[in-house]
Parts: sequence; C-alpha cells; structure tokens
Amino acid sequence: MEEFKACDLDYFPENILIDVLSFLSVRELVRAGRVCKRWKRLVKDQRLWRFVDLTAWKGVTSRILWVLLRQYLGCGLRCLRLRGLLLSARGGTFLSESWLKALATKCPRLSKLYLLHTDLRTLSSSQLLPSSLQVLELCGCELPRGFFNQTLPTSPAQERAEATSSVGAQHQGRGQKRKQLSSPSGIPIQTLVLNNVPSFTDQHLQSLTSWERLSRLELRDTFRVTANGLRSCAAKDGVGGVEGLSRLKFLEIGITGRQGYQLQMASLGLGAGWLGLEELSLGGKEVGPGLLCASRLKDLKRLCLWACTLSEMQIVRSCRLLRGLRQLEFLDVVFQPRQCPPVVEGEGGAEEEQNGEEAAEAGDNSNDDSETLDPIPSLRRSLAVLLPSCTLVFTNCSVQINAD
Repeated sequence: MEEFKACDLDYFPENILIDVLSFLSVRELVRAGRVCKRWKRLVKDQRLWRFVDLTAWKGVTSRILWVLLRQYLGCGLRCLRLRGLLLSARGGTFLSESWLKALATKCPRLSKLYLLHTDLRTLSSSQLLPSSLQVLELCGCELPRGFFNQTLPTSPAQERAEATSSVGAQHQGRGQKRKQLSSPSGIPIQTLVLNNVPSFTDQHLQSLTSWERLSRLELRDTFRVTANGLRSCAAKDGVGGVEGLSRLKFLEIGITGRQGYQLQMASLGLGAGWLGLEELSLGGKEVGPGLLCASRLKDLKRLCLWACTLSEMQIVRSCRLLRGLRQLEFLDVVFQPRQCPPVVEGEGGAEEEQNGEEAAEAGDNSNDDSETLDPIPSLRRSLAVLLPSCTLVFTNCSVQINAD
C-alpha cells in the first residue's frame, strides 16, 4: 500500500498520459500545459490536435487563434470547428487573410472546416481558405456577395500593372494561363453544407457551378434560394456538353424553421431534371413540392424524407415512376392514418355482415387490429409491388392519431 501512495502521474508512460489528456477540451489542454515542463511537451503532441473543437469556448478572439496556431496546431490537424460572433463589438477581424494563409502553411492536412455564427464578409472569396479543405460547413454565417466565385477579385493597382506590361510578358502570361486551364485547378471542396445561412442566394448557387469537384451539397433553411435558381443550376445537356452542377451526386433541401415565412419552394426546380443526381434528401416544407418533381430524376437511387407529415397515397403516387430507386428512407416522419371510404346507406349490407362475421371469428386478436390501423405495413406492401428492388428504412417514425 505504501508503494501505491507514493505513486503519482509521473510514473505513467507518455502514451497513457496522452490518452488521459485527450478527454480534455482545448481550453483545459492549454491550462494543463502550464503544470510542468513534461506536461507542456505532452500537450503539444499532435495526436491531441487532430480534431479541434472551439465552439464551446465562448469569447475566442483573433489573438487566441494566433496563439493556438503558433504553439499548438500543426501537421496533425484534420478537423477544425470555430465559433465566431455576429455583430461583434470587439476590435479586429476574427478570420483574417493572414491567419488563413498561416493555417494553410502550418496545417497542410486540414480537410474539414466548420464555422458557426461567423461573419465572413471580410473575406473576398472562398479561395482564401486552405487549399486542402474537402468539407466546408457553415452554420448561421454571413456571406459576401462573391464569396463562392472561382477567381479572386483584382485590385486597381494590379490592373494597371497588367496594362503596362510588355508584349513579350503578355505572350508569356497567355501561355501560363493555357497551362493553368489544361491542368486541374480550382476549389478542391467536395462537400458544402449550408445550415441556416439567410444570406445565401441564387447568385451564390450559380457561382457553385464553377466548382469542379463539388459532389455533395446540403441546403438547410436557405430561404433565399428559389426554384428558378435551382432550375438554372441543374445539370442538363447543353451546347458544349453537360452544363450546371454536373458532378453533383447528393443534394439536400430542407426548410424547417421560421413559421409563417413566405417560402419559395426551391425544390420545384427539380422538375427540370438533374442528370447524374443519385441521392436526394428532402425535409420539412420542401417535401411536398419535391415529391412532385422527383419523378423527373432518372438517375435517382436513394431518396430520404425527414421532418414532415405524409400520407400513404402521397408517397405511392410520387414513387410510382422511380423505378431505379434502391433505398427509400423515412426519418422523423409522421404518417397520416388511412382514410376509409364512406359507406352509403342501403348499400353494402352484405359486406357489413361479412365483416361482422370475420370480426367474430377473429375474436380479441389485438395484433391484427393494430396492423390494420398502422399505415406502415400497408405502405411496405404497396411499395414492395411498385419498387421490388428498393429497401425501406424507417427511423423514429410515428403514426398520427385523429381526435375522432
């Protein structure tokens, strides 16, 4: 027992100490590095800085970001989550161009960036973000007008310098431009998630057509996206080949907030068809108009419906033409009960007697009664006939009970 009393954390190997430190938050890690020289060295281990979440640390300023980047963040960083402050009174810019350049240089393996309540209007373009990013997620952020443009805006000084250049330099510049056009370039982001970004408009959506690697786009509560804007960006055959978001494979559209807001029903733009779109996710108030247009998506293989109220007839009519569908998922969906057809007086007496005899033979079998009232088994049978190769997935679904 005396040996165990004398034992402290200094006797543990470094691997175990790093595992213990991995349960601490970023703020607690910084404080733990002030304990002793050994802990200061352990805290700077890059295994502790692969996934950095600063959303729970309130009051993070640009000065704190510079300290973290210079002392802790390094080549081990994979995912970074930041929380800004809209309409802030504090001085300085939260995400400056110099900090983003330093982040790209010191963290070359950063692949995912999540920004929460961040004012990005100080950045002229998304090309200022690290070139290693593959996933960009924006939640409650403010965007400038040309944020998603492929090219950076040029200053007047640069335009004068280009105008006064020599003829030989112009030819050399043209050759370099041709090489750049022939080589794969542009924004490498493959997944873009926009959650509750009111400043995202049709103009931003049109700018995404120049993103050559964008394959997944999620639009949640983007109220200024209209059906015409989505229709103009749909992948379709043009004069020079497929135009629009031709590489897009997954699209999500959902409106769940702002009760009473004048909705644009952006999912109506799917009626123009979308070549190459394999997965579609519809949520909230976009489910109804989206189901009306989903039959035009010939390449659709997976359909997800979430946070809505649907009837069996509405689902069967919409999915009748989706012969290529392989998976149909319902998430947080409330199903309306089946409406029995009214019985006219004086007709159907024999049917009523037959139903009464069947009920008498069934006795008090509660399982059969619950199955007839539940629309999910009947929906399974209907879709099994229409879509025999489709898999149905129900997650956290319920049945609406009428007051009658």
